[in-house]
Amino acid sequence: MIASLQNSTSQTSSPSAPFHTDLSLVVLAAGMGSRYGGLKQLDPVGPSGEILLDYSVYDAVRAGFSEIVFIIRREMEESFRKTIGDHYALAFPDLKVKYIFQELRDLPFSVKAPEGRTKPWGTGHALLAARHLLRSPFAVINADDYYGSSGYDLLAAFLRKTQPSHYGMVSYQLKNSLSAFGAVSRGVIENTAGGFLKKITEHTKLQREENGMIASRGEEGVLFFTGEELVSLNFWALLPDFFPLLERLFEEFLTDAFEKHREDSLEFYLPYALNRCVAEGEISVSIIPTEDPWFGLTYPSDLLQVKTGLQSRIDEGHYPASLLKKSI
Repeated sequence: MIASLQNSTSQTSSPSAPFHTDLSLVVLAAGMGSRYGGLKQLDPVGPSGEILLDYSVYDAVRAGFSEIVFIIRREMEESFRKTIGDHYALAFPDLKVKYIFQELRDLPFSVKAPEGRTKPWGTGHALLAARHLLRSPFAVINADDYYGSSGYDLLAAFLRKTQPSHYGMVSYQLKNSLSAFGAVSRGVIENTAGGFLKKITEHTKLQREENGMIASRGEEGVLFFTGEELVSLNFWALLPDFFPLLERLFEEFLTDAFEKHREDSLEFYLPYALNRCVAEGEISVSIIPTEDPWFGLTYPSDLLQVKTGLQSRIDEGHYPASLLKKSI
């Protein structure tokens, strides 16, 4: 997997500016990837057997993140520790590696989970599981996505100087976030003239059609996109003061779901919660664009495309051929 990295990020700032030296990376890793057909987080994609998460940790540590928090399902713990977490703890002696379990019955108020529900409540619920642990600014990523190195540098710089209730989000162009082998869901961004998030609209079943157009054929009907639109891929810069807002919204979400008897199918997504907070004027979110490519594992056939993409990044000098042996 990864060799030890030296944190070369400067830790100085003017006395008048807020400056956070401790940064955490929260990895949403509880999903098993039902469409993919297995624990896709563990599939080797690099030339020396690296997994996607290796590149994320490599980039995060290089950018100055000092703690990795994995949010997983409890039944994954043993294999996840042996295959992933224990390795990072050895590779980075100064890196704190922690685990949090996303559990169905971890609810923020006195209500019982419905008998018919068999899985947790989505990415918003997953992050909420970390509410008792995180005390420093943090970034949030998916375990099965490759985000590129510049996003971590940008978010680290943002998190060190941000103010309370001011968060950030790395954005990507829609055309660079599709799978060639099936439809995906993406949150298309609307932003203000000042570069702040106005709204994220989730579009399902997005894919490039034979004529080259990008179409969404979901419940909202057929919509077409140019590909230049900015999208959110769950790459956030947040502060612990977000947790009380997230907890309140989750309570409202579940109360509404229970009243409408829709609790078996609904999920509480992180973009939904941030959308609500922005709309209600409780937070602001800076949109941080990056030109880095994005790779993800949604379908089994994506694996070859991801390997090819990462090899290109290695050939361009962004990564060593073996993260196990090369340090910076």
